[in-house]
Amino acid sequence: MSTFTIPKFPQVTVNLHTELRRRVQEYFQQRGLEETGTPHLFTKAVLLIGCLVAVYVHLLFFTPVWYLALLESVIMGGLVAAIGFNVMHDGSHGSFSQKKWVNRLAASTISLLGANHFMWNMKHNMIHHTFTNVDGVDDDIEVTFLMRMAPTQHRAKLHRFQHLYFWFLYMLLYIFWLFFTDYRKYFSGKIGNVPLKKMKWADHLEFWSVKVYHALAFIVLPVYMLGWKAWLVGFLVMTLVAGFVLSIVFQLAHTVEHTEFPVTDEGTNRLPDEFAAHQIKTTANFATRNKVISWLVGGLNFQIEHHLFPKISHVHYPAISEIVKRVCAEYQLQYIEYPTMRQAVSAHVRFLRRMGKYD
Repeated sequence: MSTFTIPKFPQVTVNLHTELRRRVQEYFQQRGLEETGTPHLFTKAVLLIGCLVAVYVHLLFFTPVWYLALLESVIMGGLVAAIGFNVMHDGSHGSFSQKKWVNRLAASTISLLGANHFMWNMKHNMIHHTFTNVDGVDDDIEVTFLMRMAPTQHRAKLHRFQHLYFWFLYMLLYIFWLFFTDYRKYFSGKIGNVPLKKMKWADHLEFWSVKVYHALAFIVLPVYMLGWKAWLVGFLVMTLVAGFVLSIVFQLAHTVEHTEFPVTDEGTNRLPDEFAAHQIKTTANFATRNKVISWLVGGLNFQIEHHLFPKISHVHYPAISEIVKRVCAEYQLQYIEYPTMRQAVSAHVRFLRRMGKYD
């Protein structure tokens, strides 16, 4: 059995990431700005979390008629995704605030949503943000045998139809995350092929505490208050909406027809490009001029900037994107951007169709 080894980036004489970082730092220094979030972001976090709590309380203790309850379940699913994008995501990257405890508090909202921060931090921050779109390492492009998300993955007959049924699988992301993938990582000690770093006793305690809390708050209490049928309908609606929104936003950033899927050299186990060029080639932006989408998805439609500067809050991405575009032009790198959400979704569907039909 072959032993898995982490890929390496090549050594370069001209470091693109250093140059990008220098120019972006100049931008902040000249304007006297901090790289972390602004008061507007804190207000947004309170608003989103407050709305989630209010909808939860209204559904359980002031249960409206069924059609309003369904609508509130849809809204609740959207709020789960929005909190993940806007609060938890910045917090987990340490870009929400200058204060570590505030970042930790923002990151811990993942516990409010029922998922485990330790697993997310390793899967997203450490693996995905380093080895983006590298098959066998980036767990984000491992969508079970039902989908082919990279040219190096096996193509089955079923994949010919994945551009038609992908939406249903995306809807299942959140519920699988809560009840399957977190546990699989915990008990296997791995995320895909990458071993988990050693968990401390506090990490184990947090894992099980969050799972118990979520079961009580989102299963036991609602079943007791509403009955299991009403709970099941509402819970499925909420999780399916959250799952689809979470999935489509992240997939539009990396699995579209113009992004690359780098392969390591067999002899050296090195990737073809240095870190910054790798992130630019494997990532795409979408609908960056749509302020409503930018607000809702926490700036993750500026995914190129996020992958280059994850410790800078998303509130600054529109400004620094102009710097990144200029540097890409100077270094003759394609800056992949889809002007609208519709065009990005179309590019994703065309990518899925191609992956399903051709080796």
